[in-house]
Amino acid sequence: MAGNPRNGRPYRRLVDWLRAQRLPCWICGHNIGYELDARHPLSFTLDHLVPLSRGGALLDRTNARAAHRRCNSSKGNRTDARRQPVRSSRRW
Repeated sequence: MAGNPRNGRPYRRLVDWLRAQRLPCWICGHNIGYELDARHPLSFTLDHLVPLSRGGALLDRTNARAAHRRCNSSKGNRTDARRQPVRSSRRW
């Protein structure tokens, strides 16, 4: 049985390639804290323009985007997240 493809060498190369570009977050447009711990909300994550659950290709460079962990999590598997502000819940 094959392991998780996100743990494989091709995926790690894609992540390293994207990280080396030090691009801003494609969702909110702000700079990403590339030096931050991976668990930090403003740290770098690889996001897929077309989510994997909607047929996007895991290893396609044209489908890979740099995003904050928080923005990527908020986007979920939607495809309409480009440059949308990250919304916080209202306090009543």
